[in-house]
Amino acid sequence: MAGKIDYIIVSGDSNTIYYNEPVLMKNDLIARGVPANRIYMDNAGFRTLDSILRCRDIFGEDHVTIISQAFHDQRALYIANHKQVTAIAFCAQDGDELWFSYLREKFARVKMMLDLVQNTQAQYYGEKIQIKAAKA
Repeated sequence: MAGKIDYIIVSGDSNTIYYNEPVLMKNDLIARGVPANRIYMDNAGFRTLDSILRCRDIFGEDHVTIISQAFHDQRALYIANHKQVTAIAFCAQDGDELWFSYLREKFARVKMMLDLVQNTQAQYYGEKIQIKAAKA
C-alpha cells in the first residue's frame, strides 16, 4: 500500500449472489498485495450517497480518500462535501465502457441533486464497524 493509507473500505452493490462489487474489489486488492486485514467491506454501498453516508455513520470516518474514475470522483466529492465528510480523490484508470459511464453519470448527477435537496439517507445503516488503523 506504499505507506499512503492504513486501510481500505471497498463499498458497492452486493444485491445478488451473482454480483458482489465489494468481494470483487477485495479479491483484486489482495491479488495486488494489499493485506486482507486492511480491507473492510461495505456490502450496502448501493449508491455513491450510501457509500459516503455509511463511511461516515457506520465506519466512523469523516476524512477519506475516494479512489474511482474521474467522472465518479467528482460526484463523490460533491456528496461528501455536503455530508460533512472531508474527502480527496484519486483518479483511477478509466474502464473500457467509457461512453456508457459518461452517459450514466449525467443521469446520476441529476439524481444526486434530488437526493441532496430531499436529504435522502442511506438505504441501510446497521451496526457500527470499528476500524483499527494498522500499525506500521
